[in-house]
Amino acid sequence: MNKYKTSGSISLFSEHYRLEKLSKQGDPLERLNKVVEWEYFRETIEKVHREKMVNAGPKPYDPLLMFKILILQRYYNLSDNQIEYQILDRLTFCRFLGLSLNDKVPDEKTVWEFRNKLISKGIEKELFEKFTSLLELHGLIAHEGKIIDASFVEAPRQRNSKEKNKEIKSGKTPKEWKDKPNKKRQKDVDARWTKKNNQSYYGYKNHVKVDNKHKFLETYTTTDASVHDSQALDELLTKKDEGQDLWADSAYTGEKQEKTIKKYKVKSKIHEKGYKNKPLTEQQKESNTEKSRTRARVEHVFGFMEHSMNKLYVRSVGIKRATGFVGLVNLTYNLFRYEQVRRLDRVVISSW
Repeated sequence: MNKYKTSGSISLFSEHYRLEKLSKQGDPLERLNKVVEWEYFRETIEKVHREKMVNAGPKPYDPLLMFKILILQRYYNLSDNQIEYQILDRLTFCRFLGLSLNDKVPDEKTVWEFRNKLISKGIEKELFEKFTSLLELHGLIAHEGKIIDASFVEAPRQRNSKEKNKEIKSGKTPKEWKDKPNKKRQKDVDARWTKKNNQSYYGYKNHVKVDNKHKFLETYTTTDASVHDSQALDELLTKKDEGQDLWADSAYTGEKQEKTIKKYKVKSKIHEKGYKNKPLTEQQKESNTEKSRTRARVEHVFGFMEHSMNKLYVRSVGIKRATGFVGLVNLTYNLFRYEQVRRLDRVVISSW
């Protein structure tokens, strides 16, 4: 007889014991649930299903449950197939979603359809702005200075010939794809190649403006990867930035950028740039070093996305869906950053 043999059954007590152990080790999802009032998002998220209801067919899942699944996806960077499997497999995921082992779990198609509807209506942007407004209301977006930067969002690399890539860049659709709609749907004609520090990237860019004090994302925009960082400056700045310091690296220098800075009346703390026949003076180098102490705070934001959120990698096709992906990533970052600020800085929001 095998003395190590078990019955294989899971009791309520053993489930509770496992979750208790996971809590002691520090479950980030449990910590998030303790500080976020998810009902705050209900009115906005219910717009996904705000259509003429048809009595036939199964009742849709609670949109707030689906929204939390999307947050799970972005925090762990999981595909639709993976998120279904992980919810079925992991106790911490079930606890976060409020599901018991007997509850039905949305399948990958349901998750895809919900996210697709949400993005097609631009609701991810509304959700981001709604939470940002709450942070601002309670002083967590302090308006004591802004930092601008961008990060690559990589996409599945396309295997196209040079001729086809030329057509795509010029805004044309290759003739062979027009007669093959299934193939065309799998081709991303919006993503672009670019190089940085001799490394090639393919996909998109997440351009962000970060509030200096608590490192929350305040505004963002999405472009293909070939767009220069500085081109997004006008879309990131707002009238609320007037009179504040603006930190950014030397990529944001230039005549057009100077006009944008004057337009929004911000105080430039952008790194000065040296040129071949006009290198930086020692004073300028010292000034850049001083500016770097603040500007480097944006690297903490992208570092969290890269490591805690398992990199920025979009699995969808086209800039519309990539924009939705970026919006959900940025909202997920702000939610987890909010939990960190609450836990580490003992900041309390009295009401949502």
